[in-house]
Amino acid sequence: MSTVAPWARAEWGRLYLAVRGPLLRRRWRALPMTLGVVCLTALVHFAQNQSWGYRFVQDIGAVRAEEPLLVALLRTPLSLFVPAPDLPVWGALAQLLIVFGLAEICLGRWRTLLIAYVATLTGTLYARVGIAVGPAGFLGLPGTDAQVVDTGPSAAVVGLAVFLGWRYRAYVTAGAVIVAMVVEVILKDNLAGKEHLAAIVAVLVLCGVSATRHRLTGVRAGAGSGLPPIRSWMRRRGPAQRRSCR
Repeated sequence: MSTVAPWARAEWGRLYLAVRGPLLRRRWRALPMTLGVVCLTALVHFAQNQSWGYRFVQDIGAVRAEEPLLVALLRTPLSLFVPAPDLPVWGALAQLLIVFGLAEICLGRWRTLLIAYVATLTGTLYARVGIAVGPAGFLGLPGTDAQVVDTGPSAAVVGLAVFLGWRYRAYVTAGAVIVAMVVEVILKDNLAGKEHLAAIVAVLVLCGVSATRHRLTGVRAGAGSGLPPIRSWMRRRGPAQRRSCR
């Protein structure tokens, strides 16, 4: 136990501190986008299980690789809210509430939606590439997968989990998610598993872009003043403030 606690603090401490304050201050009001996503997914699930709503949900959110690309692109944003056929709806709702909730608080709603969309869109586009490559190629797919209904939040959830792990230095957690997705493909070689890997690759690219942007921003901040960033910050503080820091 004495070993686990320090490791847990090192692994999840930054994420915990980022989430704790907003939740204590605002409680559920800190998660308006997440609650909206959960409610929308529950509503879509209810509608698609009704005789009057099944065809409507399929027309606006069901993505198949055999359909024209433009149709798939138009349906991709809404496909995230259509629970996957092989996943219980409570599983999809739990994923959205936990992972989207953490991301909304830590990253903001627009960045969360952007990462979720990039991950989902990458999976949608990968399906077409994989089918074109064929089952004999690396990470290729059989032609029958073109008819598989490709919906659900899992690619977005996996992508957000990896990005949060990288952003808050929970590297073991992010690595565990990646390893779990690789094992999924090994044990159950299907479209969903390979789409998860494609989503992870896309999010890792976003991590690299974000790291590069922050690094360049730090370099410009230091170069603009002729001092390293920390010295520039100290220079902006008054003499009395600098003495109080000693």
